[in-house]
Amino acid sequence: MRVVVTGQVGMDKKPFLSRAAELAREQGHDWTVYHVGTRMYAEAPDVAAGRILDLPLSRLTSLRRSVFKDILSEGRERTDVVVNTHATFRWRHGLFYAFDYDHMVRLDAELYVVLVDNIDRVHYRLTRDGHDDHTLKDLMVWREEETLATELLSEIVRAAGDRGAARRRDGFYILARGQDDTTIQTFVNLICRPELRKCYLSYPMSHVPAGSEQIAEILGFRREMKHHFVCFDPGDVEEKYLAAPAIEAAEAGHRSFEVGPEDARVRLETSQVLDILPDIDGQIYARDFKLIDQAEMVISLIPRLPDGRPGLSSGVERELQHAHEATRDVFVIWKPDAEPSPFITQTATAVFRSVSEAVAYFHEHDYVPTPPAGSLFE
Repeated sequence: MRVVVTGQVGMDKKPFLSRAAELAREQGHDWTVYHVGTRMYAEAPDVAAGRILDLPLSRLTSLRRSVFKDILSEGRERTDVVVNTHATFRWRHGLFYAFDYDHMVRLDAELYVVLVDNIDRVHYRLTRDGHDDHTLKDLMVWREEETLATELLSEIVRAAGDRGAARRRDGFYILARGQDDTTIQTFVNLICRPELRKCYLSYPMSHVPAGSEQIAEILGFRREMKHHFVCFDPGDVEEKYLAAPAIEAAEAGHRSFEVGPEDARVRLETSQVLDILPDIDGQIYARDFKLIDQAEMVISLIPRLPDGRPGLSSGVERELQHAHEATRDVFVIWKPDAEPSPFITQTATAVFRSVSEAVAYFHEHDYVPTPPAGSLFE
């Protein structure tokens, strides 16, 4: 298996992939991970840490080509290879590509994965490492450019590959980096467990009160589904929460405000966050539909709100309709007392009253593979 992993600068892909390789090894898979950037620095000891993108494009290209030739040579003897690189860079040179077509054709990867993350986390890592000459808008644009360029690269290179029609050709996936090991396990499963179904998790994100019983129910649903499937979870990239503190700061006349966990707080300029709010909405809309398209099925949880009404947002309704029109299996876990409307029942493959009922159905109808005797996954 050959895998190319991309993502904008500020993703901390190296520790993510190192942990993924460790997890894969614990589960019986021996990965070799090549970090293109690290190797480029090793080949150019005169370049200070964090400054390699300031090099002239000609030298940057020469370094990349030299490093990639070594990777291609070493990788021939390896069964599973993961290449950590970029599709594009947006730096002082402007926007430029970060790969060489001839080398990518020779690598002939089966799988291309672009990692994405919350924009405030990307900003935090860049400023932590001394890079502050960007705006949040720059980072939003770069994320879209990296995603689009990776998808185009995968389409073009896989069309040129000739290693046989029988080989696995998964193609291109968007995957959230997330804040814990669940997304790392998703990445490992995506590569190592092709028998697992790929599913999109659909649930209300803005219509459920914070700290409520319904939030706990949604978290339990997400955890349970990730035990059985390769899950693309929209909650693993969630930037909508930036709107409320930005508006509050603006109304109070504050030029900036802080967000993030206690050990990784970052200060954001109020005006910059207000400027990207339309982009956040637009990217959520486009990205969630792409996540549905790259899945085989959609599983939706509709919780019962405290007043008995369905916790059914317009976003969830639109996702279910899109999945139905894309001919995906659609499964709905309906918790409210009232019966679901025909707009739910007529587009759903099956409707359940509980998560446990859904899981039993998935096992009974072979949506979840039965592990072989002695399997690591029993």
